[in-house]
Amino acid sequence: MTTPAENAVVNQFVLTAKIVESNTMRYTPSGVPALNCLLEHASEAVEASQTRQVKALLKSVSFGSVAERLAQQEIGSSWLFKGFLASPRGTKQLVFHVQEFTQS
Repeated sequence: MTTPAENAVVNQFVLTAKIVESNTMRYTPSGVPALNCLLEHASEAVEASQTRQVKALLKSVSFGSVAERLAQQEIGSSWLFKGFLASPRGTKQLVFHVQEFTQS
């Protein structure tokens, strides 16, 4: 027998990254602020008993007050980002939807 937690569907993503690019603030048709950014992560990870360098560039989007706050941050600044992953309609590409961020 499975428990409710075993049946839960989870899409949570947490990443320490720096902002390498930030587009101009835009607004959805309903007037909600939206911001697209490019985030860069670098770290080391152990995989199959081997240490490897991990680097990733990730497209991100944020909305509302999170977008307004993120737009004020300096390019090159590092943060701990939390949110979820999704593919925009009609694409196979993943985008990180940032729901909150704090100083790393």
